[in-house]
Amino acid sequence: MEVPSPTKPNDPTKPSITTMSVEAGQAEASPLRKMFAVASIAAGIQFGWALQLSLLTPYVQLLGVPHAAASFIWLCGPISGLVVQPIVGYYSDRSTSRFGRRRPFILGGAVAVAIAVFLIGYAADIGYSAGDDITKKTRPRAVAVFVIGFWILDVANNMLQGPCRAFLADLAAGDQRKTRIANGFFSFFMAVGNVLGYAAGSFSALHKIFPFTQTKACDVFCANLKSCFFFSILLLLFLATVALIYVKDKPVIAQAVQEDAQPSCFFQLFGALKELKKPMWMLMLVTAINWIGWFPYFLFDTDWMGREVYGGTAGEDAYAAGVRVGSLGLLLNSVVLGFMSLAVEPLGRMVGGVKRLWAIVNFILAIGFGMTVVITKVAEHQRHLNPAAVGHPSDGVKIGSMIFFAVLGVPLAITFSVPFALASIYSTSAGAGQGLSLGVLNLAIVVPQMVVSALSGPWDALFGGGNLPAFMVGAAAAALSAIMAIVLLPTPKPADEAKAATMVAGGFH
Repeated sequence: MEVPSPTKPNDPTKPSITTMSVEAGQAEASPLRKMFAVASIAAGIQFGWALQLSLLTPYVQLLGVPHAAASFIWLCGPISGLVVQPIVGYYSDRSTSRFGRRRPFILGGAVAVAIAVFLIGYAADIGYSAGDDITKKTRPRAVAVFVIGFWILDVANNMLQGPCRAFLADLAAGDQRKTRIANGFFSFFMAVGNVLGYAAGSFSALHKIFPFTQTKACDVFCANLKSCFFFSILLLLFLATVALIYVKDKPVIAQAVQEDAQPSCFFQLFGALKELKKPMWMLMLVTAINWIGWFPYFLFDTDWMGREVYGGTAGEDAYAAGVRVGSLGLLLNSVVLGFMSLAVEPLGRMVGGVKRLWAIVNFILAIGFGMTVVITKVAEHQRHLNPAAVGHPSDGVKIGSMIFFAVLGVPLAITFSVPFALASIYSTSAGAGQGLSLGVLNLAIVVPQMVVSALSGPWDALFGGGNLPAFMVGAAAAALSAIMAIVLLPTPKPADEAKAATMVAGGFH
């Protein structure tokens, strides 16, 4: 999950480090073409993240990790988001490297992604070379390599996101119009990366482009995963190289860093909790409940398609087919999300405010999770009547599944924007710093992710396995968050909502 880098409210008598760097090296906003080049890195980041969301939960089960334990691996996401991005943001603000403040972190993140993807893709081969018995269900050495690569990948993604956004802000140099355009570029390329990643994950013959990827230890599913990640590495390194060579990042003056010395990012972040007003506490509570609803979907969406809808288990053709169709569903979800992101402001006006809009779409999310029960039971009934239906659900079941993914694109677009807009409104009304308010809001996002990662697998196992128990918890949490949004959150003024509408949407990292 991406963590907004916390910042201390500026002392009006003392310029901030950002201001000083602008005065020192970049008094005018850069051309839009340079912002476009930097923003394009988001496509490479999101390509890999889409593959991570759609393919890695199934892949780790292929290596022998039980379904009930697979969610523990995802703890790295919220932990690295909570820890890595504030640290990277803090030190990139204060870097005096001759290569600039942001470029060294972006380059380091891109190289780390390449290393992580290699470890993940070749985990089965490395494990086999190290002594794994591929005839056994669990391959402990491969799992160890996978987990190391997975954690490095999450850390690297968080190393990239913050400096890329900060680089765009540096290039805009305080020009509000160019800031909005730059954020729009970034969101656009995130959508492009999602579509490319999910499309690659849904294609079953990608490994034929790289025939060497299929080995004794790595079957077709594994080979496809390798091939997808090869494209991910090539795209990210190409876009990052072009942007970092083309766009100069002038270093900040060392004296400015010394004069702007402040407490560490974590002291600022947790110190801000003491200053929060009631509206922000209520927003954090509603957001936390809402993300308890969302995170099971991110963890198990394609696994649900392979396991419950297609009736397979990890390693079987039926399961792999379901995962590929699930990736196609996520592609459709991303398209709906992209269009809905453009409609947040007018929809908010239509229903009487963004607070009410958020509540409405959370009810839609709860209904969407309820759809998974209907789809699963219909698919199971078909397999009971005809065992040949394993791996071949009816067209009605497939269409219902695609509708489920598409419908959830609507509340997802609102979730990626409205809470951040409300945080901006409430913090401004209370006279608090927006950076810190967004930073503490992120606590309400990553802490529930940790809870769900730790408990969803055992919770599912308690009810006999499968993904429906976690989805039903998600449905209850979504409905509860909708009610709480209506009852607990203050209604913003229309003028404040209009100002906040220019904010860039958040995202899941």
